[in-house]
Amino acid sequence: MRASTTGRVLNDPKGGSFRFDAGALCLDFAHTGGEGRYAVFETLHDPSDLAEWLAHPALGVVVTQPVTDEELAAAKTLRQAIWIAAHDRAADRAPDAAAVAAINAAAAQAPLTPELAADGTTVGWARPVRAGQALSSMAREMIDLLSGPLAHRIRECAGDNCPLVFVDSSRPGARRWCAMERCGNRHKLRARRARQAEV
Repeated sequence: MRASTTGRVLNDPKGGSFRFDAGALCLDFAHTGGEGRYAVFETLHDPSDLAEWLAHPALGVVVTQPVTDEELAAAKTLRQAIWIAAHDRAADRAPDAAAVAAINAAAAQAPLTPELAADGTTVGWARPVRAGQALSSMAREMIDLLSGPLAHRIRECAGDNCPLVFVDSSRPGARRWCAMERCGNRHKLRARRARQAEV
């Protein structure tokens, strides 16, 4: 993956937003919506939404072929598989076989191909650029993450009822919160109230 920075602004359906950096592009992608109770967070409603998400920095993939309904469905399948696999790893559970199979299937497709521009100093993606290639690249990143040195740093936010997952790439490995401005501050406020109640 060419992405050098990660993170997106997440919006709460009840109002408010905050910046969340999952530490890996594939994990950022896992937080674009979901199934069941997470359907209220859905951001990929139609193929153009997927094209817009892929074009956003840090990936910066401008597809040259229109995103299809099939690619959108494949994106949601991969997203769910990444979500499940990340939570399994964070909880130190055996990986879900169906999630692993879905990640491997996406990774087996042709990935994005970097291409050096004529100036010899900038890079883009070799054309044609299809959404499926970006999905393959994200699946490959997830495979590298799960099998690499940061696998034990995949964590679920320590906040109450916060299911966000991230890879803790901090030097001390002490990250606990999805975002300090959200769950970290809530924890501090609860702790302060508890101390005041004891006085």
